Amino acid sequence: MLAVISPAKSLDFESKPRTRKKSTPTFLDDSSILIESLKELAPQDVSSLMGISDRLGLLNADRYASWSCDTKNGKQAALAFTGDVYMGLSAWDFGERELTSLQRRVRILSGLYGLLKPLDLIHPYRLEMGTSFANGRGKDLYAFWGDKVTDALNEELATHRNPILVNLASNEYFGVVRPKKLNARIINTRFLDEKDGQAKIISFFAKKARGLMAAHIAREKVETLRGLKEFAAEGYAFDPVRSTRDEFVYVRDAA
Repeated sequence: MLAVISPAKSLDFESKPRTRKKSTPTFLDDSSILIESLKELAPQDVSSLMGISDRLGLLNADRYASWSCDTKNGKQAALAFTGDVYMGLSAWDFGERELTSLQRRVRILSGLYGLLKPLDLIHPYRLEMGTSFANGRGKDLYAFWGDKVTDALNEELATHRNPILVNLASNEYFGVVRPKKLNARIINTRFLDEKDGQAKIISFFAKKARGLMAAHIAREKVETLRGLKEFAAEGYAFDPVRSTRDEFVYVRDAA
């Protein structure tokens, strides 16, 4: 069983990681190709491309200019990202054995890196998967990555006892995966908060729950659907009525 999550826009490259464990991203050569094209953009072009402020456009243009495929001064991806998903994951609280399990069972989909292992060393960047960035392989990043991410997932899933892919990523990022070419069963997930008899998705809590689920998979070394259904962090519980064969729904009382 393998789970995929999205990256985050917010980053922490200031604090020191609590582990020396590390690995190298699989697709650095591809990342370098993207960076060379991104380096040609002026800060205002970056702002326009990504719909961000002039300040952030300048920041990310500087990041592209200083980016290197040398990971020596990089930081582990799961510790560098600090968005809502990663608040739920809390990889900085993992022990060494738990990090080893996380490294085997969770992957991060990335616009720049394609597919990351949690302990892959990365440099600061911002490049969302849905960005319409024309490149030598097509009109956007989905075209750029093509089958590469799916093929890499297939290769890894082949080493797992149960070839199941748990989708904890956003639609934007999971769009880079090609389900028809994936040699695994896909389990989608949905996290709801119930109030006054109505259950709905609340973005912040749903994102955090995805991280909590990823942590559950890593810490409990989940390999079965039963193990997925046992997820119960922060009041969530599997809802067999709302769930289907291919989508597991978890609900909690908003109170």
